[in-house]
Amino acid sequence: MKAGISEMKKNGPAKSSRIEIKEASLKKGIHEKVKEYYNLFHAGRDRAFVPGLSRIPYGGRVYDETELVNLVDSALDFWLTSGRYAQEFERRLAAFLGVKYCLLTNSGSSANLLAVSALTSRRLKDRRLLPGDEVITVAAAFPTTVAPLIQNRLVPVFVDVKLPTYNVDCSKLERALSARTKAVMLAHTLGNPFDVRKVRSFCDRHGLWLIEDNCDALGSRYGGRFTGTFGDIATCSFYPPHHITMGEGGALFADKPVLKRVIESFRDWGRDCWCPSGKDGTCKKRFKWQFGDLPYGYDHKYVYSHFGYNLRVTDMQAAVGCAQMDKLPVFISARKRNYKRLYEGLKTLESSFVLPKATRGAEPSWFGFPLTVKENAGFSRDEIVRYLEGRKIQTRMLFAGNIIKHPLFDEIRRSNKGYRVAGDLTCTDRIMTNTFWVGLYPGLNREMIDYIATAITAFVRRK
Repeated sequence: MKAGISEMKKNGPAKSSRIEIKEASLKKGIHEKVKEYYNLFHAGRDRAFVPGLSRIPYGGRVYDETELVNLVDSALDFWLTSGRYAQEFERRLAAFLGVKYCLLTNSGSSANLLAVSALTSRRLKDRRLLPGDEVITVAAAFPTTVAPLIQNRLVPVFVDVKLPTYNVDCSKLERALSARTKAVMLAHTLGNPFDVRKVRSFCDRHGLWLIEDNCDALGSRYGGRFTGTFGDIATCSFYPPHHITMGEGGALFADKPVLKRVIESFRDWGRDCWCPSGKDGTCKKRFKWQFGDLPYGYDHKYVYSHFGYNLRVTDMQAAVGCAQMDKLPVFISARKRNYKRLYEGLKTLESSFVLPKATRGAEPSWFGFPLTVKENAGFSRDEIVRYLEGRKIQTRMLFAGNIIKHPLFDEIRRSNKGYRVAGDLTCTDRIMTNTFWVGLYPGLNREMIDYIATAITAFVRRK
């Protein structure tokens, strides 16, 4: 028996080493085949741009063989849930932005839901958000910036925005304040930062949480500092049109350990345990806790401190994200370059359009290029949108335009409960009727940007 054990010990490491060498060799061969596949069937899809015939999308995936190799490499692990790639991505994105914590989730919308839900945690004591508390935001927003407030039985208080930045009118913030105001939740519109100095000062002065929706603004800066680093909690999206993609995916950023813990809890079924997937006993006292009316020593992995969700990301998504991180600086530069080129191509049309301008002190990593048709332009938003779409130039509205005019607010509006408007929404309604935007994503080359400018100019001159 002893001899057998000795022989196993003797041969075990050598056998293990041979298996590892074989595995590495097989993986290398698979990776090479994936690269070959990419070059034949993905890179080969690129076609010469033909004005008027080739489609110009508002956004999309920009990738090479690295994303495919990472994706297949993750699939070979067959871990499926969050794992080594998720940990690498969280570490790298946190370091890029300069925040302590980055927490992956399955979408930017889920990130917004988790951000709001986290602030309802009992662990935040007298600063927690309670049903009926008010959160200041804007109605010219994407729905899932506002939806988490309704879903958590909070009251959104809508204030107007300003042109040409398309961001919150900070002069309206004090008027929106009430005894029940607990937080502010705002997005950097189309990558253009809101006036962070004024908003942050307002929040600090009144002891309010700031949730910074950074889903469209990864790589934007305000005062030389990346957006996504100013809020108590910030969110990001990795849906394909965004600055980097995982297909589906999102993240939250925070610096306070208590916020990290409650976000993790809400994301991971509401559990109290903070062990990563596949790990046990991180706290070193797994069976030595006392919680509520549970028996002493009840398994900490099955203790729940919040009514949470399962909003985790897969390692395969994170593997794609890791490859995208290598390209992020190039993507940011391309968006800025495309904005500058399109602006130069359209600046003679200021009598017809409100052209976008960066917020003072900001360096946007633009998500899109918004245009608002002026009242005396001689044509409507719908007319130019139809013209551009007919020439294969994809357009989009500025998200909801005015969120409270949509069917999802019908019941709330009839009851006159559940939200409040501070002042008027004049500019918001103008955006709803007169604004659209076109893409600036890195997949658009100079020829495409020039064609967009030429098409818009030709339409205006014809009118």
